[in-house]
Amino acid sequence: MFDSFPGGASDRLDRPTYHADLGRLYTSGISFLNKLERGQHFAERGFPSWEAFADGDWERALSLAEERREDYAQELRQASRLGVTHRRLRVVEFPVTPYVQWELFVLRVRVDVGDDIKVLDAHNISNIERTRPVPEVVILGDAVMYEVVYDRDGNAAGANRYIDGALIRETNAGFDALYERGEGFYDFFDREIVTLAPPQVSGASTGFRGSR
Repeated sequence: MFDSFPGGASDRLDRPTYHADLGRLYTSGISFLNKLERGQHFAERGFPSWEAFADGDWERALSLAEERREDYAQELRQASRLGVTHRRLRVVEFPVTPYVQWELFVLRVRVDVGDDIKVLDAHNISNIERTRPVPEVVILGDAVMYEVVYDRDGNAAGANRYIDGALIRETNAGFDALYERGEGFYDFFDREIVTLAPPQVSGASTGFRGSR
């Protein structure tokens, strides 16, 4: 499972090449997209809601997140036309970081329009994180798997691309097992996030993670 990941040969893609490759394969007849998110601190340079969050304007950050509602709905309609189902699992550490607190408000908008997202307490996967955190991966059916990578400052730096079928199947099985253990998004959000005070941030850092 993820405790033995990575394995097999991979190609390193820079960020533009990774995004282009993912976009091309997404429309090639895959049946599903699985996404596992593990990191707790990122920058989203260029994403208006994150920019407002990083500037300390919490109310504007939430308002701008709401403005993406129709964009997310269009993404899901495109996925439906292509026959692609989406699942996302968001691992959360406690105490919740300001970034994750903000991101979960963005993800709530996605869930509101039909995105399939669950949340998993990092404590519940400590048995498979003995040597390293589970990787951030994006899996497109049985065609390709990307391990998203970052530079030492935490900025998105592309991905390692895997096409080994056995490895992709094994990782998908691991994702399925973790997804089953995940909690429904609204249950987690209403219990752990809604009650939090607006996060205190010290200003934006450089870098860019990717589109929400």
